[in-house]
Amino acid sequence: MAHQHHHDTKRIGVAFFLNLFFSIIEIIGGMYTNSMAILSDALHDLGDSISLGTAWYFQKISHRKSDSTYSYGYKRFSILGAIINSIVLIIGSIFILREAIPRLLNPQTTEPAGMILLSILGIIINGYAVYKLKAGHSHNEKVVSLHLLEDVIGWAAVLVGSIVIYFTGWHQIDPILSLVVTIFILYNIYKNIKATMRIVLQGIPEDIDLAAIHTALESIDHVVAHHDLHIWSMDGQRNIMTVHVVITEELNHETAEQIRNQVRQKMKALGIQHSTVEVEHVDMNCVFEDC
Repeated sequence: MAHQHHHDTKRIGVAFFLNLFFSIIEIIGGMYTNSMAILSDALHDLGDSISLGTAWYFQKISHRKSDSTYSYGYKRFSILGAIINSIVLIIGSIFILREAIPRLLNPQTTEPAGMILLSILGIIINGYAVYKLKAGHSHNEKVVSLHLLEDVIGWAAVLVGSIVIYFTGWHQIDPILSLVVTIFILYNIYKNIKATMRIVLQGIPEDIDLAAIHTALESIDHVVAHHDLHIWSMDGQRNIMTVHVVITEELNHETAEQIRNQVRQKMKALGIQHSTVEVEHVDMNCVFEDC
């Protein structure tokens, strides 16, 4: 298992350094070719570099056990990475929009030959990173692999646009492409922030079927009701639940433990990785009204 974790972090590390190195080349190349499409893709790749860097870092520390400071462990630290990434991308997107919109009315000359070379290089580097990460099995690797695949598609679009400019001289396509890429980035930022805030505010995870949870709890022998059901996500992957289940008769410790185990097993099948279950008699009153 430790050997597998080593390869997971190594693959993400390779993808991170490749993406960071190419982001620097893109920024320089974008200024040299005077292409907003290249610069907007550079922004996208820079955001990916931040995502890869945080994914790499948290992949290494995610296996740490809880301690006296962080009783839940270190998994929720990945939320900080998502917030930082979103802030960087929003600032960069504002810059791209400010530069690209005036160019729609007053297009500037670009260097299509340089754009073509950078596009091909972008497809090769991002394609190689996708290939490396697809060999992995961790959630981090799968998510980042899909994100980098989007970059490959984006660079393919820039390549087509560069070829159009090269043969037709229609330079307006450059700011149009940059706006399309930037809008795509902002759309993904919105989705990421929405998902992140749901985790921070401890909302019920989107992949949890609350009706199925209620039905499963009511189907357990001896359980007549349940209350104070709380479900939240630790980091977007690990879901946690606490619940009080009510029984009609006094049961011995062994039977009560069997009920707890049944709850945990049913909840695991419904996407809850960790359940804390309180068993109480129907005549008991919960100490806190909203516990």
